Amino acid sequence: MKSLEKDIWLFEITPKKSFFNFNVKEIWRYRDLLFLFVKRDVITFYKQTILGPLWFIIQPLLTSFIQFVIFSKIAAIPSDGVPYFLFVLAGNIIWFYFSDTLKSISETFTANQNIFGKVYFPRIIMPLKVVFSNLLKFGIQFSFFLIVLCYYIYLGYDINPTVYIFLLPLILIFLALISMGIGMLISSLTVKYRDLNFVITFGISLFMYVSPIVYPTSLVLEKIDSKFHFLIYLNPLTGFLDFFKYAFFGSGSFDVLNLVYSLVFSFVIFVLGVMVFNKTEKSFIDVI
Repeated sequence: MKSLEKDIWLFEITPKKSFFNFNVKEIWRYRDLLFLFVKRDVITFYKQTILGPLWFIIQPLLTSFIQFVIFSKIAAIPSDGVPYFLFVLAGNIIWFYFSDTLKSISETFTANQNIFGKVYFPRIIMPLKVVFSNLLKFGIQFSFFLIVLCYYIYLGYDINPTVYIFLLPLILIFLALISMGIGMLISSLTVKYRDLNFVITFGISLFMYVSPIVYPTSLVLEKIDSKFHFLIYLNPLTGFLDFFKYAFFGSGSFDVLNLVYSLVFSFVIFVLGVMVFNKTEKSFIDVI
């Protein structure tokens, strides 16, 4: 009789026992739900808009143009021999993927408290749907970047893409990991401390200017004392940004050790984020 009762249930929902639990098999079972969430996010973004998906291009286009006017024409900041507009456009599409993903994931518990309280599904699905929906957005922006890149090459500028461009999927995977890791940590903290949302919004804006987006890493290394060079490399985004620009432009201060640091940092922060996220999801509904 007991064995018969056991066979009635296809799945048994139990609390997560391990500190780190990233159940790929369970996520795969809920892949249809993940797809629906991603589809909803993308459609909702441009539904009832005139320009539709073009808004994905307008964001980096306008941002890069304003930065071009202010930092190139007025401040005369160099760009490692690359046309400045193309230089900041490359940094912006990487930055927007990271910042948009981080910000959305940091609101996971507060933004989805109603659905979390009514039905069970792996909570990690919500951060994952942000990663994939923003990846579609990145794809559109990256396509625009390639068009601009080809245009400048056609004009005769000294731009020499390297074989490292084929490592772009790896960079995107680790960008997703670092975004998820930091986002899940923040999301877990905002369950109790709601005012952290305001700090995060402000902090992300500031973080953009300590990352080599509107200026090259080589300029910082030139301006500050050599004993402080490690400060620029403490920023894990420096490795990703420098690698991306070097891969597509063939110029810049790309450092392999810095990229390795960025990859390791991304993995560690992801593991830590999942651990804290798993712990918080057990009791957040009673706190929020």
